[in-house]
Amino acid sequence: MQSALLALDDPQEWAAFSRALPDAPGCWESGVSLQGMTCAACALTIEAALRAVPGVLGVDVSGASQRARVRWRAEATRPSAWMQAVERAGYGALPALDESAQARRSLQTRRALWRWLVAGFCMMQVMMYAAPAYMAAPGDLSADAQQLLRWASWVLTLPVLLFSCGPFFAQAWRDLRGARIGMDLPVAIGILVTFAVSTMGTFDAAGTFGREVYFDSLTMFVFFLLTGRWLEARLRERTAGALDALMNRLPDRVERQAQDGSFTWVAVRRLRAGDEVRVNPGAAFPADGVLTQGETLVDEALLTGESHPQGRACGAAVIAGSFNLSGVVRMRVGRVGADTRFAQIVALMENAAVDKPALAALADRLATPFLAAVLLAAGLACAYWWPQDPGHALMVAVAVLVVTCPCALSLATPAALLAAAGTLARRGVLLRRLQALETLAGVDTVVFDKTGTLTSDVLSVSAIHCRPGCGERDALALAAALARHSRHPVSRAIARAAAQGDAPRSEARDVAEVSGQGVSGLVEGGAGRALPLRLGSAAYCGVGGVGGVGGAALAESDALSAVLCDGQGWLATFELQETLRADAQAAVQALRNAGLDVLLLSGDQPRAVARVAARLGIDRARGHCTPQDKLSALREAQAAGRRLAMVGDGLNDGPVLAGADVSFSFGQAVPLAAARSDFVLPADRLMAVAQTVALARRSLRVVRQNLAWAALYNAVCVPLAVVGWLPAWAAGLGMAASSLLVVGNALRLADGREFSEAV
Repeated sequence: MQSALLALDDPQEWAAFSRALPDAPGCWESGVSLQGMTCAACALTIEAALRAVPGVLGVDVSGASQRARVRWRAEATRPSAWMQAVERAGYGALPALDESAQARRSLQTRRALWRWLVAGFCMMQVMMYAAPAYMAAPGDLSADAQQLLRWASWVLTLPVLLFSCGPFFAQAWRDLRGARIGMDLPVAIGILVTFAVSTMGTFDAAGTFGREVYFDSLTMFVFFLLTGRWLEARLRERTAGALDALMNRLPDRVERQAQDGSFTWVAVRRLRAGDEVRVNPGAAFPADGVLTQGETLVDEALLTGESHPQGRACGAAVIAGSFNLSGVVRMRVGRVGADTRFAQIVALMENAAVDKPALAALADRLATPFLAAVLLAAGLACAYWWPQDPGHALMVAVAVLVVTCPCALSLATPAALLAAAGTLARRGVLLRRLQALETLAGVDTVVFDKTGTLTSDVLSVSAIHCRPGCGERDALALAAALARHSRHPVSRAIARAAAQGDAPRSEARDVAEVSGQGVSGLVEGGAGRALPLRLGSAAYCGVGGVGGVGGAALAESDALSAVLCDGQGWLATFELQETLRADAQAAVQALRNAGLDVLLLSGDQPRAVARVAARLGIDRARGHCTPQDKLSALREAQAAGRRLAMVGDGLNDGPVLAGADVSFSFGQAVPLAAARSDFVLPADRLMAVAQTVALARRSLRVVRQNLAWAALYNAVCVPLAVVGWLPAWAAGLGMAASSLLVVGNALRLADGREFSEAV
C-alpha cells in the first residue's frame, strides 16, 4: 500500500485524479474516495487531519458521498503525504477514479455482511437461552440451570463482541487517540458497559449485578445497528450511483497503435493528442477525437442528455466517456485529460458530491457538542438511578448512549440532496453545488435570456411579401435557387423553407456572393428564360427602404428580412424570425403553473423581444438590455425581496448568471470549466428548467421531513430512555430505524418522476 501511494507522487499520474488550478500556479485540486467513514464526525476528523499537512490549502469532505476534495501546493507536499495523513487518522484514501476503489468498497461490504450474519446467528441463540428466564414461573428454573444458560449466553456473545463489534471499537479508539468525540464512541461505551455488567452477573450471581444479565439486549442491539448500517450503505450507494457511474466511465487501458502498425495496451493517462486508438464494442471512448475507421452507434446519455443512441461514421467526432455500442472503430485522439468535456463534467460532479449545503454543515458543526451532551446525559441518568439499582442504572445509561446517536440528523440533508443530484445526473443535468438545490426550491421568479436560450440559432421564414403578379411559391422557388449557393443563416432559412414546402425547384448559374450583402445569378424562369436576380439586403438589391408593398414592410418592421429583385426592381421581401426551442412554450407554461413569475431580458430589438414574449405568453419583457442592464434589473428585483433564477446561454450572460440567486446555462454554450451557472442543462431541453425546479422543491420537502423525524425521534425516545422505559435492544432498534427511515425517504427522490411526468 505504501508503494502504491508513493507512485501517486509522479506528476504524470496527477492528471488521472487532479486538475491544475488556473488561478493558482503550482496548485492542484484532487478528488479522493474515502473508506471507513461511518458518520458526520468522521468527515470532521478527516478534514482536521488533512488541514494539518503542510502544503494543503483547503479540504472539503462529504460523509454522505464519502468523497473529499483536496487543494494542495505541489512545491510543499505530494499526494502520498496527505493520503497517509488520512490513513493515520484511521481511514482509507484512494484517488477518486482509482480502479481499486470499487474493489475495496466491495470487500468492506462483504465483511460488513459477515459481521451482520455472525451477530444475527448469535443473537438468535442467545435469545433462545434467555427465553426460559422470561417465561418460567418462580421456582420452575433451578439456580444451576439458570447459571448454565448465562454461561452459554456469555460464550455466544464473545464472537459478537470480538468480531461483529470490531468497527465500533476501532473507530471509538481512533477518536479517543485523537481526543475527539465521534458517533461510535457512545455506541462502543454502551456495548462494553452492557457486556461488563452482564459478565459480572454471570461470574458472581450473588453480587451487586447478579440479579439480571443483558446478553440478549447486547446481541440484539448490535444486530440492529449492523443491519441499519449495512442497509444504509446500500441505500447510499443507490442514491449516489449515478454520480459514480458518470465519474467512472473511462476505461483504465486502451489499445494504441504503435509506429509499426500494431496495437498495444497502454494506460489512458498515457494518451496524447494525435494518437490512434482502437475501441471495441461495449467500451467507452478514452478521449475526445475523430473516427478514422469504421462506423458505430454511441451512447452519450449521461454526457449530453441524449437518450437515444447516435450514429457516428468515419470522420465524425466522439467524446470521452461515451460508449461504443456496435462496431470496432479506430479514432484519432484530439483532446485528453482535463481538456475533454468528460473531465469538465467530472469536475462539476465531484464539486457537487463534496459540497456541504448550509443545513448539512450546521448538522456537522452540532454533531460534536451534541455527542458531548449525550455522554453527560448518560452519566446523569446513571447517577440518578444508581442508588436504587446499579445494574438498572448502567442499562439506562446504555440506552441513552445508543438512542441519542445523531446519525439521522447528520444524514437528513445530504442524503436527500445527493439523491436529487443523482437523478439530475441521470437526466443529463449537471449540478455544480448541492446548496443550489436548496436555493432553487425558494425562487419565485425565473429570468430568461432570448437568443440562444428561448430561441435556437436556426432562422425560419415567417412572412413573404410579393410584387403583384408574383405568387409566394414562385418567389420562394426563385430565391431558394440563389440561397442554395450560400451558407449564410438567412440563405439557409430560405432554402429550408422551399424544401419543406411545395415550391417548384429552380436552378441558378453564374452565382456570385458578396460577403454580408447577398447573392446574385441567373435563375431559370420558365420557357427557357434565365432571369437575372439578386437576393440580399435592401441596399444590395437597390430597394432603398421604399417601393411598393416591400418597401412599406421594410420601413415598418424591425424584423430580420431579405429582399429579392429582378431587372424590374423589387420582387419579394422575406421576413425571418428566430425559431423557438421545441419545448420553450411548454417550459414557460410549466413554470407559470408552478406559481413562478417569468421575465424575459434580451439585448435584441424591443419589437423582436415582444414578439417572442407574446408567442410564449410572457407578460414582462425588455429589449435593448446590455449585460449591465440585466444585472441592474436583477439587483432591483432582489432588493424588492424577489428570489431569482437566471437562464442564459452563458456567452454574454456571465455577470447576470453570477448575480442571480441560482442560474442555468446550456452545456454547449461555453466550456463547462468556465461556466458561471449552478446547473448546466443538456442541449435543446429547456423543459429541464421546470423539471429541476420541481425536483428541488420536492427535495426540500424531503429534507424537512427528515429533519422533523430526527427531531421527533429524539424528543420521544430520549425521555423514555432516561426514565428507564426503553431497554438497550429497543434503543439500538430505534437508532437503526431512524437512520434507515431518513435514507429511505431520501431514496424516493431517485425515482425521477419530475422528468417522466408532465410538470
